[in-house]
Amino acid sequence: MNDRIHRREALRSLATFSLSIIAPAALVGCSKKTSCLDVTGMSPDEVSQRSQIADYVDVTPDAAKKCSRCLHYVPAAPNACGGCKVVKGPINAEGTCKLFVAKPA
Repeated sequence: MNDRIHRREALRSLATFSLSIIAPAALVGCSKKTSCLDVTGMSPDEVSQRSQIADYVDVTPDAAKKCSRCLHYVPAAPNACGGCKVVKGPINAEGTCKLFVAKPA
């Protein structure tokens, strides 16, 4: 009986092990929708303005008032949070707030 591991078997095992770690993490990343509710680093006043004055929500119930259609929205890369000229913090293109102003046609 030969106890030595052959190079081809070792590489195959290493590749299988690597994929078993990487694949689930990649799938989890693909399945998540963008959430822009992380207010870490914002002051309590900024958080209060965002939630109470602007009444920002991460997903709008009114498709006509998506942040992506607002004059104040600052777009970002796909699957990333954008910004806003009047509401601080990360902004979801699918969100909305009371300060919505439609972009000119």
